Amino acid sequence: MERLAQNLEAVRGRIREAERAAGRPEGSVSLLPVSKFHPVEAVQALADLGVDLVGENREQEAREKAAQLRGCGIAMIGQIQTKKANAVARWAAQVHSLDSVKLARGLDRGVALALERGDRTSATLPCLIQVSYDGDTSRGGAAREDVDKLVLEVEEAAHLELAGIMVVPPLGADAQRVFSEVRLLVDDYSQRLSRPLAFSAGMSGDFETAIACGSDIVRVGTAVFGPRPVV
Repeated sequence: MERLAQNLEAVRGRIREAERAAGRPEGSVSLLPVSKFHPVEAVQALADLGVDLVGENREQEAREKAAQLRGCGIAMIGQIQTKKANAVARWAAQVHSLDSVKLARGLDRGVALALERGDRTSATLPCLIQVSYDGDTSRGGAAREDVDKLVLEVEEAAHLELAGIMVVPPLGADAQRVFSEVRLLVDDYSQRLSRPLAFSAGMSGDFETAIACGSDIVRVGTAVFGPRPVV
């Protein structure tokens, strides 16, 4: 608990410094700790420190943790197979990796089914569309030319809420350029929809750069939890 508290405060301090450097208001950037491979006890300890949402990459691990956690929801940030949409809809507080119309429809149906079965209390699932910057959708994310129809699908879904856009820079890419261009994309859709959308970008190694480029949510694992356990 003490180590986690120290790590958490250190990361929050770095976020505050990055906000000041970028001329942004303090508290304008949210931290999403990523708990992949870390035991549920560590996640619960973080929840006891006031964290109410963590990110997970794998459906089975996330589902098992969600069943045990108290006072903390889980956002799915990893790729989701369409056949897993029903399962994700039962436990996910948010989805940050929506990347296809087919998946959007599966999640929408999944939420309806979970509500009918009493497996879920919230009738709305906030979603962030993951954009594939280079168009290689095999690593997750929707190609930029497909984002329009995906936005429309989510806006028309009965149980989904478009909360923002997420990006992971491709390996070897200029992260600053990626973040800046996708920030413009977020602003464009915010204007079209007449409401602010969140921009999720930046991880342990580059979140200060992402904040300078306008990220609203940073996804940080190692700097909060420490090195991932060997599995």
